[in-house]
Amino acid sequence: MMLRYALTSIRHRKGGFLGAFIALMCAAALITACGTLLETGLRGRIAPERYVAAPLIVSADQNVHQTTVEKKKGRTKVKHKAKPVAERAWLPESTLRTVRAVPGVKSATPELTFPARALVPTGPSGAADAPSRTAGSQGELRPDTASASYGHSWDSAALTPFELTQGHAPSATHDLVVDQGLATRAHLALGDRLMVQSTQSPRAYTVTGIAAPADGGRLRQQTSLFFSTAEATRLADRPGQITVIGVTPETGIAPAQLAEALHKALSGSSTQASTAQASTAQATAQVSTGDARGPVEFLDAAGARVKLVSLGGAIGGTALFVALFVVVGTFALSIQQRHRELALLRAIAATPQQMRRLIGREALLVGVVAGVLGSLAGLPLGAWLHDRFVEMGAVPATLERAVSVFPMAAAVTATLLAAWAAARISAHRISRIRPAEAMAEASVERRPARGRIVAGLATLVAGAVLVAVLSVLRTESASTPVTFLSVVVLSVAVSLLGPVVVRAAAALLSGPLAAGGPGGRLATANLRGNAARMAAAATPLALLIGMTCTVLFVQPTLADAARAQTRDGIRADWVLTAQGPGVPGEAARRVRTTPGVAAATEIVHSSVRVGLDKYAAQGVTPGGLSGTWNPDVTSGSIDRFSADNATEARSAAVSQLAADQLGLHPGSRLSLTLGDGTPATLTVAAVYARGLGFGDITLPHDLLARHMDNPLASAVLISLDQSGPSVTHSELVSSVREFQGISVLTRSSASGIQADKQQSNAEGNYLAMGLVLAFTAIAVVNTLAMSVSERVREFAMLRLAGATRRQILRMLRIEGLAVLLIAAVLGSGISLAVLVAFSIGMTGAAAPSVVPIGYATVIGVAALLALVATALPGRLALKPRPVEAATVRQ
Repeated sequence: MMLRYALTSIRHRKGGFLGAFIALMCAAALITACGTLLETGLRGRIAPERYVAAPLIVSADQNVHQTTVEKKKGRTKVKHKAKPVAERAWLPESTLRTVRAVPGVKSATPELTFPARALVPTGPSGAADAPSRTAGSQGELRPDTASASYGHSWDSAALTPFELTQGHAPSATHDLVVDQGLATRAHLALGDRLMVQSTQSPRAYTVTGIAAPADGGRLRQQTSLFFSTAEATRLADRPGQITVIGVTPETGIAPAQLAEALHKALSGSSTQASTAQASTAQATAQVSTGDARGPVEFLDAAGARVKLVSLGGAIGGTALFVALFVVVGTFALSIQQRHRELALLRAIAATPQQMRRLIGREALLVGVVAGVLGSLAGLPLGAWLHDRFVEMGAVPATLERAVSVFPMAAAVTATLLAAWAAARISAHRISRIRPAEAMAEASVERRPARGRIVAGLATLVAGAVLVAVLSVLRTESASTPVTFLSVVVLSVAVSLLGPVVVRAAAALLSGPLAAGGPGGRLATANLRGNAARMAAAATPLALLIGMTCTVLFVQPTLADAARAQTRDGIRADWVLTAQGPGVPGEAARRVRTTPGVAAATEIVHSSVRVGLDKYAAQGVTPGGLSGTWNPDVTSGSIDRFSADNATEARSAAVSQLAADQLGLHPGSRLSLTLGDGTPATLTVAAVYARGLGFGDITLPHDLLARHMDNPLASAVLISLDQSGPSVTHSELVSSVREFQGISVLTRSSASGIQADKQQSNAEGNYLAMGLVLAFTAIAVVNTLAMSVSERVREFAMLRLAGATRRQILRMLRIEGLAVLLIAAVLGSGISLAVLVAFSIGMTGAAAPSVVPIGYATVIGVAALLALVATALPGRLALKPRPVEAATVRQ
């Protein structure tokens, strides 16, 4: 019977349920889109490309492992954890002999992979012209950036397999074979001279061959340059190590069978020496078959999986929280508009249980239709979102999007649960009211229940606790989720306390609003007499303003603080930067030996792990470091860092944050795992305050660069000898003229070295959170339109009492502006409190970066939404004749 009543109610009150339907459908679409990102991270396919012809790939383990033993209540628990390293881990060359000795192995091909990018001439239009036939006559060059580009030994061409379409294999030091894609883009022919920037100084090579995959296709995700064995070994600069081994089994031997044999043979071989920490170690070599070869080839795609899982889960969770918040408000407004009808049901003896069933079934009926339609709309939305992430470089194209029914099912389930929960929360009061009081209470607006006020105050306290916790969180990974959770929790508190806040605001605004004439006085009366309705409109608007301001200004707060620390910490007079992969070491040496130059500090960036914890690290050349760098040392000495690293002694400098987390001080021993999984132990020489600008751990340049995929410097800081001959800018430029793409910039240009790294994921975060904000904006328009469209009878009564259409529209505009002002104050206050706490925790100062034009744009958009969402429904509500509208059935 309740189901039949629910269907009848929905059929006769389509407008009242339309708002809830739109909110739930948008929520389902957003959850489905985030679910597809999450699923792509969990099981998205990474297909092999260069290794497609090798059935098995032997590689080094890309993780640091930690084993902990816990004893509780007489039981022993052994836990194994693993975290990926930042760079590619390499295999000992001796592994090749072990693999070849395994029965069933037909061939084992060693592979060397290292960064190598062609430098092609740039024409007037910016496109690559046909290269000059001699290296010396080439003009301005630019890196070929069509795709990732790697160098290999021609010996490993069989792994694809690549076959020569023209020319011959490289044999001499300056011979080079290019793939067909590069040859077509750069108009290369046999005999051309091509400049290549690899791990060392740029060098000109002679194109002796052009190769393509044997199937006639092209590599879509990368460019391949093939060198002679001797030259590839020199450029890889990893003596005694290889990247991977491609294995082909004997005829009749299944890859899975051979993989098991290889596992047994390699189980005793470690990819690196044992670590200093007994609990943390590098595992043995790994054997991959099928699609598992893809993550070995494309390490960035494997790392992107973790990013997508965290991003999809975080944004999906935020979307669900916001959806529940918005839908509760929408249902509450819908029930408020039907209060007389529901009160009548209570008056004719409908039981509280029957009321809850009726409202719950209405919600479920709306939710199931909205969930199905929204989940279908979420699939193309998820595809669009994935494509945008690929375009921005946040997700590599090698990670294929996974699509299944699971995100849709999760979205429908979440939508139904949100609808049911929203209905139960919204129906709590109407289902508990006494029948005798129902009709009397339906005629006037009720005061907020005591339980609602208590819940609002409790939620406000919870939000304040979250803000306090946020002020002591000092890492971005820990503070980011708490930041947005704080905004939502404080918005919930505002929602619960909304009627009280609106009444207080009405008292404060009564004077200014009265200046608006009859429309202003009517607006004041509505704010006082219909505080719950006005609060239902102001709350989602406050959430929109608060969330948008937080999203917009969190990253600038962090980036500006990092940029300020970098600016204050760099003492250099000039800075070398590169357009391509980096500044070659030879260029830094040329500058260092230029008369009048006191020091030239090369800087490389990577990350290391201490235990399983990840820390941003930089490598700096120790000589003359105090003349180019001032990290604001709080204990120890940078001079000691320089002196130790000039000898065999190895020392490190750490930020105050790392020192506090790891319990370090000058003289402490620091055991860590470098980017490629190599363990290292150093002595702490100094602790510094400017960790946000320069990273948490500073190591000797040679130590860090030797264990990076790209050892080229991201920048070189140049300090001049003030007592010697002066060096001009043109002299510095002349010293590095032969190195293509190298620029000599002023000190101020270096302020963004680390800040740019802080901003690397900002665009992806903006895009993902933008969807949540768009959903919130839709909910704002939806709620405001609902609150106005149901006032047809009220407007008719005002017109019969003598009010004109213009006065009523003016009243609506003033109401809208009042709601906007209340929402702007609340939303801005929430955002400001959260941003200040975030700034204190992350930068040590209560100085959030708020861009005035950005804030003004947020308020302007909110005002536009509020005015449009009230004006258009208001005009529609004024269309019926007053007499007909006043006598319409409620």
